[in-house]
Amino acid sequence: MIKFTIRKYSQRDRKNCQDLWVELIEQHRQLYQDPSIGGLHPENYFNKHVAKLGTKHLWVAATDKKVIGFGGLIVNEEEAEIEPLVVSKRNRNKGVGMKLVEALVLEARKLDVKYLSVKPVTRNIEAIKFFYKRGFANIGHIQLFINFTNKQWKKRLKLFDCQFNF
Repeated sequence: MIKFTIRKYSQRDRKNCQDLWVELIEQHRQLYQDPSIGGLHPENYFNKHVAKLGTKHLWVAATDKKVIGFGGLIVNEEEAEIEPLVVSKRNRNKGVGMKLVEALVLEARKLDVKYLSVKPVTRNIEAIKFFYKRGFANIGHIQLFINFTNKQWKKRLKLFDCQFNF
């Protein structure tokens, strides 16, 4: 078992969080077999996230040496969304994500939001199962779209007797 603490984000965590964001982008690239996801500088997406939303609702999981995961809340009046939730690849399945989610759920309760959501990408079945086990068992929105690219999609996702690609 790894020893870590959950705490509020501080400016000294920026570089580690940028590196973790790159890991998240790399995972999405692999899931979708698309190396263009995130562009040439995926670390900039962390900076854009912070510039847009601030750091008030960012939490990190840290050992005594570095940040190994982080998560945030996007708060919009009576609703909040967990975005992002990232744990370093080598520290997954060690309770880090679970403790981050617990901290974010507690924060959402303190903010008195009525709904807390999360939007894992459909191909990330591991993440979907992870969130489901933590109480995210209600489906509020489904996003459907048309693919105008030549990229291939996986088949056989059935929902309400409809066959989808994911």
